Amino acid sequence: MEDPLVSTEWLAKHLNDPEIRPVDMRGYVKLQNDPERGTQRAEYTGAREEYEKAHIPGAVYVDWTRDIVDPEDPVPVQVAPPERFAELMSSLGIGDGTLVVAYDHKGDQFATRLWWALMYYGHDRVAVLDGGWNKWVSEGRPVTAAPPDVHPAAFTPHPRPGWRKTAGEVLAASESGSALILDARDREQYTGELRRGRRGGHIPGAKNLHSAALRDPENGTFRPVEELERLVRAAGVPGDRDHPLIAYCNGGVAATVDLFTLYRLGYRNLANYDGSWNEWGPREDLPAEE
Repeated sequence: MEDPLVSTEWLAKHLNDPEIRPVDMRGYVKLQNDPERGTQRAEYTGAREEYEKAHIPGAVYVDWTRDIVDPEDPVPVQVAPPERFAELMSSLGIGDGTLVVAYDHKGDQFATRLWWALMYYGHDRVAVLDGGWNKWVSEGRPVTAAPPDVHPAAFTPHPRPGWRKTAGEVLAASESGSALILDARDREQYTGELRRGRRGGHIPGAKNLHSAALRDPENGTFRPVEELERLVRAAGVPGDRDHPLIAYCNGGVAATVDLFTLYRLGYRNLANYDGSWNEWGPREDLPAEE
């Protein structure tokens, strides 16, 4: 899609289109901070019970902590391998020609996580609902508790390896400066004032572009393109749309908000460090700076 961000008005007009499949990605990262120790704990959860109570008509549910992850990977919530990912998409009625519209509570990191995962597997027909579930409900649009009518479809994964980086590749980019590395976490985690796990700080050379700054704090919608352009430029992102960019966070999820925004601004040489700080932080063989 030319712009992978769609409005609630647009989706309402296309709900009955058989080629469109809304996907409910609602979930949480529940945080517990200890200010005295400067530490933070995070619990990853889905919100399937909320989906079962009410969802956008025709929507299927995907638990970002279970359904699209690799259960064999020791690093939490790493993207599922191609066979597992394709099996899930097929079972949800998402085929090669389906236009997926992902939404979460606000049109935030879980929706963009699915956007990135589908793009990584070569499926370009994917969009994010601006403002998500909260905006949809606030506008009085239709909701239902009824299960959607789903028929299995053929989903063919075509992985794009460049869209996902390993720790070794990120280390090489950090040392050589061959790519700009963006830390999507908040300023406190970036500076090491607040840490998850043993080590705080950030990947050497990384710039900070907090994913939450890219959305309007009042209604959850993405900021206007002109504001987004100003924010990414202030973070140190060059104007060259071909410049290599790697985003990371704690689990490769909030990083996809940065990537989604950059994609909308015309950048295409994009990658997600999927392991992010959940992998980098505990590894003493990888450098960190504050």
